[in-house]
Amino acid sequence: MDSPGKHIGARASSRLPSRPRPRTLHLFDLDGTLIRGSAAAVEISRQLGVSAEIAELEREFLTAGLAPDEFAVRARELWAELTAAQVEAAFEGAPWLAGIREVWEDIRARGDYCAVITLSPDFFVERLLPWGAHATYGSRWPALPFTQPLDRAGILDAAAKVRIANELCARFGVRLDDCVAFGDSMSDAAIFASVPRAVAVNADHHLAGLATHTYTGGDLREAFALLGHTT
Repeated sequence: MDSPGKHIGARASSRLPSRPRPRTLHLFDLDGTLIRGSAAAVEISRQLGVSAEIAELEREFLTAGLAPDEFAVRARELWAELTAAQVEAAFEGAPWLAGIREVWEDIRARGDYCAVITLSPDFFVERLLPWGAHATYGSRWPALPFTQPLDRAGILDAAAKVRIANELCARFGVRLDDCVAFGDSMSDAAIFASVPRAVAVNADHHLAGLATHTYTGGDLREAFALLGHTT
């Protein structure tokens, strides 16, 4: 027969707490992902009446290898008279996916994190912070109204998304292996290849074979549900 000491020890070991679930960092692209079928540059340009000009820049970026910093310099020329009020109108009028606030509220309720990383201007993406994002990262632009030239060194590229993701992991105390990425195009390919789970949202062929889940539609809650979550 076991001694009292052994019996007590066996009961005590059975009550050891389980390891806590690692926290997840959800990384969201902006253009074409959270904004369906459009982009910050397109919505800003619409406010200024230069939609045709920005469409040509978008074409060069997507098909002719126009570098992100050159795109930004040329967009800065088109947006010389841009005001904060026009940025606000562009933001409010953008074709956002439904359910963004609800998904981010659910992520926060789980004790997880959500961030937006985009090549688009910081003065546009930072407006998502009140919607519930823990952090937003965009290309660094001069303050509005523009009085300073654009610094090419502050313009992000696709590789910067992985670098920023690692910085966010350090900030929030998570690993890249605990991240989920949401994106739609070639600028998301590097981050998709760096994380274990990725959701292609209304995506083009550049993400074929890189996504663990694929979603076509207009509601982020439905895309989020592919990860096994409900909001």
